[in-house]
Amino acid sequence: MFKWVSRWVVWLFLLVSAQAFAINAQDPYSLVKDAAGKTFLRLEQDAPQVKKDPNYLRTIVREELMPYVDNKFAAYKVIGAELKNTTPEQRDRFVKAFTDYIVATYADALGKYDKQTIQVESSQPVDDKKEVSVKVTVIDPSKPEINVVFQLRKNSRTGEWKVFDMVAEGVSLLSSKQSELGGSIRQKGIDSVSSMLEQHNLKPATLQSKQS
Repeated sequence: MFKWVSRWVVWLFLLVSAQAFAINAQDPYSLVKDAAGKTFLRLEQDAPQVKKDPNYLRTIVREELMPYVDNKFAAYKVIGAELKNTTPEQRDRFVKAFTDYIVATYADALGKYDKQTIQVESSQPVDDKKEVSVKVTVIDPSKPEINVVFQLRKNSRTGEWKVFDMVAEGVSLLSSKQSELGGSIRQKGIDSVSSMLEQHNLKPATLQSKQS
């Protein structure tokens, strides 16, 4: 009897937790808030595993954040006008390499997480907008606030929103990569840049100092 009750309680807890963190991809504000909440809960729950293996941060990013990131759109924006000069195979390779790079970038950022408070701006009417900016404030009692803006776009077919850019303290990740990698693609070719990203992505993740 006790075992049955215990299992029922665990099942109910898991069900409630799943409902509490169900992601509403039809609302960009809810999506950012729910995905952030789910990710930071996972960080706290899996802290011992992250400490043991920092690369596990990338697993968390892939599982909790990447389903809501339009990595293909972002990668194609980086390729820019050179897209017409590439083959499907070259594009697929670059998208994968760029996606892994984004995963590593987000994982490095999460490596600084130390139970800060995340505040997402209140929902606003989106009407017929195709792109929306959602402001997020990272609050740390011992440091100045950090302002981050997530840029999202709406899929006209499914009506779902996905993130395609992150602007931290006025610096756009997508714009910086368009300038850096886009220029290299024009000069050296997409295969060379894909190889460079693949090599970069092989570097193991590290836990950075919380004071940095």
